[in-house]
Amino acid sequence: MTIRSRRETITFKHPFHIRGLERELPAGAYEVVTDEEMIEGLSFASYRRVATMITVPSEGVRGATEMLSIGSVDLADAQRIDASAAND
Repeated sequence: MTIRSRRETITFKHPFHIRGLERELPAGAYEVVTDEEMIEGLSFASYRRVATMITVPSEGVRGATEMLSIGSVDLADAQRIDASAAND
């Protein structure tokens, strides 16, 4: 099984919530890591997402970060809400 990781930086312009996380996160840039595994047996390379994680400021420890597992749909929802708030 072949796994690849994709990293991207996502910026939120407003404080936001992601379902599954109990706290509000501040506006700012966040690193998101998506792990994908290759689907074997095909005549072309194809991958499926197996994990999505976001690096957030740690609670209680100033300057520390933690990587939390989140749902890709939940992340997309948070981005959509942030973008629509910018239009208000």
